[in-house]
Amino acid sequence: MKQKNILFVVAECANFVSTGGLAEVAGSLPKAINKANRGYKVRVMLPLYKAILNKYQNQLKFLGETTVVLAWRKLYCGVYTLKQDGIDYYFVDNKYYFDRENIYGHFDDGERFAFFSKCVFETFPIIGFVPDIIHCHDWHTALVSIYLDILFKKQGLFTNIKSVFTIHNIEFQGIYELSFLEDIIGIDKQYQEILEYNGLINLLKGAIVCSDLVSTVSPRYAREITTSIYAAGLEHITRINGNKIVGILNGIDVDFYNSAIDDVLPVNYTAENITDKIQNKEALQRGLNLNVDPKACVLCMVSRLTAQKGIDLVIAQFDEIMKDNVQFVLLGKGNRYFEEKFLEFAKRYPRRVSVLITYDTNLAKKIYGGSNYFLMPSKSEPCGLAQMIASRYGTIPIVRATGGLYDTVKDYNDGLGNGFAFKDFDSNQMLEKIKEAVFLYNDKERYTQLAKKIMGIDFSWNVSAKSYLQIYKQLLQ
Repeated sequence: MKQKNILFVVAECANFVSTGGLAEVAGSLPKAINKANRGYKVRVMLPLYKAILNKYQNQLKFLGETTVVLAWRKLYCGVYTLKQDGIDYYFVDNKYYFDRENIYGHFDDGERFAFFSKCVFETFPIIGFVPDIIHCHDWHTALVSIYLDILFKKQGLFTNIKSVFTIHNIEFQGIYELSFLEDIIGIDKQYQEILEYNGLINLLKGAIVCSDLVSTVSPRYAREITTSIYAAGLEHITRINGNKIVGILNGIDVDFYNSAIDDVLPVNYTAENITDKIQNKEALQRGLNLNVDPKACVLCMVSRLTAQKGIDLVIAQFDEIMKDNVQFVLLGKGNRYFEEKFLEFAKRYPRRVSVLITYDTNLAKKIYGGSNYFLMPSKSEPCGLAQMIASRYGTIPIVRATGGLYDTVKDYNDGLGNGFAFKDFDSNQMLEKIKEAVFLYNDKERYTQLAKKIMGIDFSWNVSAKSYLQIYKQLLQ
């Protein structure tokens, strides 16, 4: 059987540039797919940002250049490559668009990513293959699916390429004025209806309509985005296209997050010798200037401090939470009001509360390794990775049952389930689950059984890879 070529087109990718979950997927999923089935070869394409050029310029190999037409502009497009961990990466070069300090947040982001999306098709002669499937991610690469359907296939070009589009967070849609259609992205007004939504150009809407298949990062989220509560205004579009939307749960890098070999931890441990976790708890308490008290139940959060993460629920019940023998550790940054509230709590409860307004992966791992419970009361959560990571360290998750949290954490009820989950976005329900968790903590035998159990759950990318291979096969049949 001839090998099938899959091209991942992404705005960011772990190891090169990363702002969150999308980069994790782009960095891990291709490796898992290539490993799972030798008949499929995944390669990855992203812009050549300044940060990548600075770090990898001695390893990058120049493949060639071409001119790309974007509306009325004729633009230089260079292509570089490097191989890392068995994956071929391609980088699209244009200094004007990508030689900048930050990868997002520029006035012309729409134009920058339109250029990148158009380049994808012009690079095929340079990279030496035409993909069987192009797999795009989030609104930045939505135009790849749109260009393929509207510009190329309607001219009889690339008719065999199938398109998959993954929504990592439907709240980010790529919305622009109607003039964006012809002036910036160079699409004729006759196709305006495909991209227009509420009197504006909506790139995410266009990608949902134009792609052969749309995936989300958890099965529950795939259902949720067809409702007005979660669809951020696009429920009409997701409902109409519901038959081509599937939910596939993200995974985590189980080698990177592994309490048995993690050299960041003071003491390594497995489910078999989970009692050694107590030494990590003691080290965490000392390191964060908390009371060194083995009986205290350590509750942690590693999170962006935004309303979407349910931070206001925690603030509302914080004094109630602290009525038990609980210590609270927070690592994260975001909304200034939320940051100040937690710093205030740290002053109110000296040696019981530690608040770290930063983000540091190694510190996060020490917190996972030394805590008893991990709190994630999200308002919405397309997938969520932190609850899976916490489980790898035997730190029991307490979550709101939404999106990927619903799919990965089932409530502990008579010994069933793998954590604590509350249904409604309600601070009293959250508090009730925290109280239940603290009660379980005081029953050392049952608590230890649950901590051991969650360490054995397979949250690896292998599961996701098999699911994606299945949809690729269906598309190509």
